[in-house]
Amino acid sequence: MADAPTIGRKGASFDVAAFFRRYAALTALIVLLAFNFAVTPNFASWQTLNVNLTQVATIVIVSVGMTLVIATGGIDLSVGSLMAISGALAPMIFLSSFGLSYPALGNALAFVAPVAIAGVFGLFNGWFITRFRVQPIVGTLVMFIAGRGIGQVLTNGNLQAFKNPTFQFIGLGRVFGVPCQVIIMLALVAAAAWTLRSTLFGRQILSVGGNERAARLSGVPVASVKRWVYAISGLCAGIAGLVVVSINSSSDANLVGLGMELDAIAAVAVGGTPFTGGQATVVGTLIGALLIQLVRYTLLANGVPDAAALVVKGAIIAGAVWSQQRGKST
Repeated sequence: MADAPTIGRKGASFDVAAFFRRYAALTALIVLLAFNFAVTPNFASWQTLNVNLTQVATIVIVSVGMTLVIATGGIDLSVGSLMAISGALAPMIFLSSFGLSYPALGNALAFVAPVAIAGVFGLFNGWFITRFRVQPIVGTLVMFIAGRGIGQVLTNGNLQAFKNPTFQFIGLGRVFGVPCQVIIMLALVAAAAWTLRSTLFGRQILSVGGNERAARLSGVPVASVKRWVYAISGLCAGIAGLVVVSINSSSDANLVGLGMELDAIAAVAVGGTPFTGGQATVVGTLIGALLIQLVRYTLLANGVPDAAALVVKGAIIAGAVWSQQRGKST
């Protein structure tokens, strides 16, 4: 008589180890939530939820574009610098003579133009990578360096302080009590998840990351797909830049988006999207970003210094990568 399948054994009807590898971030998030509800004072309050969601929103917005880029087997180091460019341009537009003379048009242009320009810079990243066949980490390093310089040149390196309630609604406004940037975050996550699951473009993204040569032989426009993916990453960074400066009521090209590329990459890694490409989970990226944010909040709320929180964050990323590698070998 054949042995019954053992839970956790390879080939079993239900593999516990595989389940936890696949849903490790979600499981950790649930455990951490339960711990905070039981231990952390005032955790179960709207104020705490609001703080955590608003702090993670810009990271997730950038990470949506980063997820698509990594799904093609690429990486985008320029997102923080593109945030600085977008954040520098918006106040320049609505504080210009045109913007002050025609406030409605000035504010509309301040929403649209910086995001579009960030998207164009992202498209340049994709063109540079595909045209000269350079590694994405090298191709986007150019804009990582030059982009922040562009933002500093635009503002002469000065802080731009402002008060513009219409423009600042994107960062400070609420819709039925929900912060506007959280709504933007969820909308982008939903749109990207739908694109990957239900559209030809989404299937092309995954095919390029899975096997670029096979995708090309199958008729997939590989160069075009990569260029548009980097353009989308630029658009997401542009939106995040507007959110950050609107929250701060000021724009500082020296600081806006600083280190954001690392936070976005970390969220994607912890969320379960492999850096080898061919697979992607935007919802996982959202969970990864929430997990990293909640770990930091939990440690700070319980008296652990922020420096230690950074060490734990690094350990979480290392654990996520290790889990991915274990998943490949089984």
